Amino acid sequence: MTDQNSQQYRIDEGMEVTLHFTLKLEDGTVVDSTRDKAAATFQVGDGNLPPGFEHPMKGMAAGESGSFEITPEHAFGQHNPQNIQRLKRDDFGDEELEIGTVMSFADPSGGELPGVISAIDGDMIDVDFNHPLAGRTLTFEVEVIDVKPATTH
Repeated sequence: MTDQNSQQYRIDEGMEVTLHFTLKLEDGTVVDSTRDKAAATFQVGDGNLPPGFEHPMKGMAAGESGSFEITPEHAFGQHNPQNIQRLKRDDFGDEELEIGTVMSFADPSGGELPGVISAIDGDMIDVDFNHPLAGRTLTFEVEVIDVKPATTH
């Protein structure tokens, strides 16, 4: 008879996963990491991680590590030129505008949508609403700490 606790759970649908991760750009620049803070916990398929990040981890167990290359299609999508909007300078009131400034805009459903000022052309301002990591191939390094069945409340 096997002891329930000694069974090694593997990452799959319906599992709660605790892990440390580091997300890097092609040149090795770290974009995000839990290494210097608490580990991340999520439920597979809960939408916290894009499927392209969950998929390569399937089958991993606690104590395992891996490094995965995630293409834009499986990460944050390709850069879409249609997501760049041209707005009037007047729309920004007295705000200081600089290229690269991230601003928050209201989306049609009332939520917040971050946009990055990508060009300033006289009275016209280009705002890029693509995800900042759109079009980037990312390296996703993970160290799995715990895998257990998710408890539903």
